[in-house]
Amino acid sequence: MKNDDNKIGNSIKQNRLACKISQNKLAEAIGVTHAAISYWENGVNIPNVEDCWKMAEVMNISIDELVGKI
Repeated sequence: MKNDDNKIGNSIKQNRLACKISQNKLAEAIGVTHAAISYWENGVNIPNVEDCWKMAEVMNISIDELVGKI
């Protein structure tokens, strides 16, 4: 996946950094490995819906913001 095509991953990273949360802390908060966060941010994989909801809750944003719809 080209970086331009990784809208969800880029949005996860931007929102995570804006919240000043490390990949490790976000992973711990939603119950995944830090590698999973890295894979999502780099476009290797995409998160499932449940993990998106958890990330949005942790970062106190809407799921639309998380997936780059806004």
